[in-house]
Amino acid sequence: MTNEIKTLFPTFSKPLLEDIDNNAVFQTVHSGDVIIRTGQYIKSTVLVLSGTIKIYREDDNGGEFFMYYLQPGQACAISMICATKSEKSQIMAKVVEDAELVMVPLPLMDKWMMQHRSWYEFVIDTYRSRFEEVLEVIDSIAFRAMDERLEFYLKRHKGALGSNDLKLSHQDIASELHTSREVISRLLKKMEQRQLLKLHRNHIELLK
Repeated sequence: MTNEIKTLFPTFSKPLLEDIDNNAVFQTVHSGDVIIRTGQYIKSTVLVLSGTIKIYREDDNGGEFFMYYLQPGQACAISMICATKSEKSQIMAKVVEDAELVMVPLPLMDKWMMQHRSWYEFVIDTYRSRFEEVLEVIDSIAFRAMDERLEFYLKRHKGALGSNDLKLSHQDIASELHTSREVISRLLKKMEQRQLLKLHRNHIELLK
């Protein structure tokens, strides 16, 4: 397992890799599993070895707002923040594709911040990269019309999943962009007419 972690997290020092191998918890999760729920206390931070995890926020009415994906070689910055401050989670994390995870308990995370420079730098870099990504989302909401937001949304999914074929229903997209299914269907049809994508049953094929 150490070699796999070393490949995915190349900046980790040898002592840190040994500590992870000896102390962290390795967990297999399956598509559809919810590994972090809104309102729960987070006792571990999550490193992804394989698979895909979707991070999103829920509103009071059960609506979902997509934030970002976690993929192999990445960690959940928000779980790190909530864990270190012993705060309740403000996000949901749902497994999109079967995944192998490394769960780092809070006491270890605090300890490694002081003992391992490579862990400290990894945590800071994770905060920075996720902050930049969230800023892009905020810009999309604040400064773009819905058609531009939809294109931005689809491109983010394409980039994160590495595929032109997105298994998203019109209702999925509408819920995450906080608009109606009818609006999304109309905008997707316009994009299809512009030959930017092709609509299929319960999935969308991006052409550009």
